[in-house]
Amino acid sequence: MIQSDITSVPDLIAALERDHAGYNGAIWFRGHARKTWKLAPGYLRLDSPPSESTLLKRFKQSAAMLLDRDPKDSFDWLFLMQHYGLPTRLLDWSESPLVALYFAVEDHDKHLGEDAALWCLRPCDLNKKANIQDDHEEFFIPSFDDQELGNYSLESLANGPKRTRLLPIATIATRNNPRIQAQLGVFTIHHLDEVAIEEIGDASHVIKYTIPESKRMPILNQLRLLGFSKFTMFPELASIGENIKRGLL
Repeated sequence: MIQSDITSVPDLIAALERDHAGYNGAIWFRGHARKTWKLAPGYLRLDSPPSESTLLKRFKQSAAMLLDRDPKDSFDWLFLMQHYGLPTRLLDWSESPLVALYFAVEDHDKHLGEDAALWCLRPCDLNKKANIQDDHEEFFIPSFDDQELGNYSLESLANGPKRTRLLPIATIATRNNPRIQAQLGVFTIHHLDEVAIEEIGDASHVIKYTIPESKRMPILNQLRLLGFSKFTMFPELASIGENIKRGLL
């Protein structure tokens, strides 16, 4: 796994040009406020969690009456749970390195003394390690509607053999809300295997850039100059208020 430090937005661009030269596949990005955090979804980080089915039932109990449309399947419910902060087997990524960089540095005041991290993922390389590839499409990435995802559904995990543990895979979903569109969101999804994504095989599918704590605020200021803000990431009323308050303080 390639690892290096970045100290500015231009530094990130130079690193991406250097480390991905000649690679024509998709590259996804994820920002971590602490460099020590692993690439594991929220559900797998829980101690003795309830079953995923139980979480879904509890969420449905109160959420159903508030929805303006009926989720079409359990994956749709999973997206909703992820969207509203419940732990799931999904891990959010972005197709934009600057979006991920924003999330890595935005809460600098809550992580004093901590270096941040920006992760790069080659989703097709991850999927090849899970034996998902298309002989006719070199950089194939399945969607949640494809058959490959059937084994990762809540129903399959609840009813299937517990001895079958598949590796996490990268997948795309319909961007059906403003937040996921603004963030250019994509996903990885875990099966029953609790391995962190950077611990799979030789880790050649990921790159880790460390952001020194002293550079978090300067990078955030650079991103603000480029138009990145709470509202661009979360195009919701609450974000407008937060942006205005920041300008007044």
